[in-house]
Order: sequence, then C-alpha cells, then structure tokens
Amino acid sequence: MPNFTDVTEFILVGLTRHRDLQVLFFVVFLVVYMITLLGNIGMIILISISPQLQSPMYFFLSHLSFVDVWFSSNVTPKMLENLLSENKTISYVGCLVQCYFFIALVHVEVYILAVMAFDRYMAICNPLLYGSKMSRIVCVRLISVPYVYGFSVSLICTLWTYGLYFCGNFEINHFYCADPPLIKIACGGVRIKEFTMIIIAGINFTYSLSVVLISYTLIVVEVLRMHSADGRKKAFSTCGSHLTAVSMFYGTLIFMYLRRPTEESVGQGKMVAAFYTTVIPMLNPMIYSLRNKDVKEAVNKAIAKVNLGQ
Repeated sequence: MPNFTDVTEFILVGLTRHRDLQVLFFVVFLVVYMITLLGNIGMIILISISPQLQSPMYFFLSHLSFVDVWFSSNVTPKMLENLLSENKTISYVGCLVQCYFFIALVHVEVYILAVMAFDRYMAICNPLLYGSKMSRIVCVRLISVPYVYGFSVSLICTLWTYGLYFCGNFEINHFYCADPPLIKIACGGVRIKEFTMIIIAGINFTYSLSVVLISYTLIVVEVLRMHSADGRKKAFSTCGSHLTAVSMFYGTLIFMYLRRPTEESVGQGKMVAAFYTTVIPMLNPMIYSLRNKDVKEAVNKAIAKVNLGQ
C-alpha cells in the first residue's frame, strides 16, 4: 500500500528554475498583466457608457472581458510572486481554491464564446427578429447559464481533486495549481480524477464548440446567399474577431486537457498555459477593438468627452 502523507502545501516549480530568466519573465508577465487589466476593464467601462455599444453583442463582450480579468488574476499574481521569491509554495487550501476558480472560469468562458456565436447567428440569419428574440431579459438568461453551470461543474471537479492522495512529492511542475501536474505527482485517487477530467473536458469542449461550429456553418450558408458584396463583407467582419478568439482559446485548452498527463505533456503544457492564462486575456480586447468600427468610434467619442471636460 502507498504511504499516504498529509499535505499542507505544495511547491510550484514555475516556468523555469534559472534565476536570470525568472527576472525576465517577471517583467514580461507584469507588463502583460497590467495591459490585460487596463484593456478589459477599459472595455467594460466603454461598453457601459457608450450608447452605440448597447447591443447584445457588446453586452456579451463585456462579460467576456469581466471573465478574462478574473481568469488572469486567479493565476498571474501568484506566478509573479513566485518568480521573485525563494519560497515558491502555495498552501493546500490555496491550491484547491485556485483549481476551483480556474476550472469554473474556463467553463464560463467557453460557454460565453458559444453564446456569442449564437448571437451572431441570430443577428445575421434572423435580422428582422433579432431585436425581439435577443431582448435584454433573454440576454441576461443566456449569460447566466455559463456562470451557474461553470461554477457548479467546477465544484464537482474540485471535490475529485480533493480526493487525490500524495506520498511525499509535493513539487508541482507548473506555475499554478492545475489538474494535469497534480495528477502526475499523486499516488492515490488518480484513475477516477484522470478519467473524469478527460470526460468532463471532452463533453464541455465538444458541446460548446459544436454550438460555435453549427452557428458559423449556418452563418456562412446565409452569407453566401447574399447578393450584396458589401453585405457579405460586413457580415464576415463582425464574425472575424470572435472566430479569432475562439480559435486561440479552444486550441490551447484542447492541447492542455484532452491528453493523458505525462512528464512530457505537463512540461509542454506549462508554456501553452502561460499563453492562455496571460496572453489571450490581454489579446481579446485588442482583437475586438482593432477590427471593430463601432468600438473605435466609441473610443474616439469617449476621448473627445474627456478633452472637452478638461
């Protein structure tokens, strides 16, 4: 029988053990985190104060920015602390809390992306009914489902993580508490956790991605029927930003969670995780603003109001 040990804290190895690289990573990820906060909080404020950004699409986008702020904040501050600290530990309770919010926010984000795809389908394929079908009440109900479902599923997944047992190896080969590296160092409760992680991730990623793919298939069919080249261009332009965000987020998550945890996959997963926990939340506001005429106009009007106020 394995000699199970009571665990009170874990050691987070981080992205690298080299001190010089740790300082460099600290500077890089601090800048990325600050841009993430400024970009997403700025997007939320802009949408709330701009009359031209009161459509359902921007309502959902504000929630995506909200989730991105918390998604990045759940991981980055601890990572930055450990990059400059000799004591790279995290308490057992802190590890479970980090796991809980990480899994919850991942599920919330993938389903918000699915809701946004459905919104684009309604706007392009049913433009005459869009205002009535996507009323404020409907939008609130649609956005509530990802939050309720994501935090509920995460509670179940975290309880299975709590069921892991450890035998003295408390060194996590990662920069935050994630399921794959925890499974790799556990010596008990591994099979059920590994099985449920892959099944739940597979079901949720497949279902949410199916909503996206079906929505965009119907959109493409509808756009190809349009006689106006300007209409087709406008329709595709409103979808391009969302498709870019979906491709980046789903691609990295599938690479991370739909593989059996091994030493090699966990090591590769660290670099991928650094991309989707820090870089993607920073890029999302840029993707939606740089390619969006309405957002650019709202920014210009907001800046003009500030200048007039001075």
